Amino acid sequence: MSNPQARVAFILKGYPRISESFILNEIYLLESMGLKLHVFSVKKSNEKKSHQVVDKIQAPVDYLPEDESVTGSTFMHWLRINLPRFLPSHLKLLSQRPWAYFQTLFYVLFGLSFKISLGQGFSFKKTFIKDFLRSGYIAQQVLESKHIQHLHGHFCHGSTTMTMLASHLTGIPYSFTAHAKDIYVPKFNPGGLLQTKIERARFVTTCTDYNGQFLRSLSPQGTPIYTLYHGLDTKLFVPPSKEPEGVPLILSVGRFVEKKGFPYLVEACRLLKDKGLVFQCRIIGQKDEQSELVQSMIQKYDLQETITIENGMTQDELKEAYKNCSIFALPCFIVDNGDRDGIPNVLAEAMATGRAVVSSNISGIPEIVEDKVNGLLVPQKNAVLLAQALETLLQNSELRQQLGQAARETVCDMFDSQTTTIFLKDLFVDCLNKHTKTDTKPVQASVQKPSSYASSTK
Repeated sequence: MSNPQARVAFILKGYPRISESFILNEIYLLESMGLKLHVFSVKKSNEKKSHQVVDKIQAPVDYLPEDESVTGSTFMHWLRINLPRFLPSHLKLLSQRPWAYFQTLFYVLFGLSFKISLGQGFSFKKTFIKDFLRSGYIAQQVLESKHIQHLHGHFCHGSTTMTMLASHLTGIPYSFTAHAKDIYVPKFNPGGLLQTKIERARFVTTCTDYNGQFLRSLSPQGTPIYTLYHGLDTKLFVPPSKEPEGVPLILSVGRFVEKKGFPYLVEACRLLKDKGLVFQCRIIGQKDEQSELVQSMIQKYDLQETITIENGMTQDELKEAYKNCSIFALPCFIVDNGDRDGIPNVLAEAMATGRAVVSSNISGIPEIVEDKVNGLLVPQKNAVLLAQALETLLQNSELRQQLGQAARETVCDMFDSQTTTIFLKDLFVDCLNKHTKTDTKPVQASVQKPSSYASSTK
């Protein structure tokens, strides 16, 4: 690297989050490979648990100076409380880079607002004002650091909006990683904003080729877009020496949000119980919008002795949960607003532990699960076929072992974190080496892609 002090800044909405272990592991592994990082986060996690890897991360973390107690309040109340907190950074920016500042401010006030208002009259999207204030603080800190030479956003809605605006304000290039909901829900990137973010970025990564094909369709002649699967520590998630004894256990893990499909799993468990099958089901996840619905369904079907609900766990706790289950099930589906999973990390973790998995044939899931080869796939929103797949595995321990072994081999081949992170590190190093404050055009990354991963440059 031409400048050994050069750093990449990661821009996040929250840090550290237990549901975003893939980001935490990525940061740690990049550091272990010699890359210097700096983290900017809008909010500090108030979760009671955190993954052990957080303690190993050396990157300095800057939390934005806004008052979290007014989160969810009216925009004007938020602005009245927080504007004084951001004003010093913006005044410094204005004096240092007045032209860039006014260009960015004009773009936020009129460019973004106009794009989302075509055919609907003129109106402001208030969240962009918040993102501009936040990006100003980040930009000033970046300029003062003198060592941050590349910006990277995780999730392509709010975090990448701030990343792009901070890039405008500083002249420092950026990239981003797109995941799932942030790609497909139109309200997060209205008026072609996602296409703009892609076109102005140095490169884009995403966690499934399904996502990659969609993103490339938005920028057919532009930015390099790489499919790079979330890395997994295959030495941490390992199969147990033997299959658990006793009553078979179906495990499912995920936040209680609609796209995870937990109501369909509860319905499938009812069908299995009605047929007289003996089993247990364990659902582990952070409370969210569907927590009460799932609990009410369990009570309605009198499944309290069959299904247990537990709060979210750390990776160390989850690895034991995978080892103690017989089957891992995750009946994801595409929500009406476009929200969907890519390749759920918990699915890869369960497969690495040698568990037979049942999931849906949507989005990026068929990229990791091949039906009847290393798992079973069923159509989305179909509790009957889900129950049939689970019944097949409950009644055939030999098939469970066969699919579980193949699942482990797939993950070791495609998702080893060392391989995926080396590729990402090389992308960052390539950008750091080519960085100039006057050149913000996308560049082709001069790195070799791992043979196990799909990537595309246009």
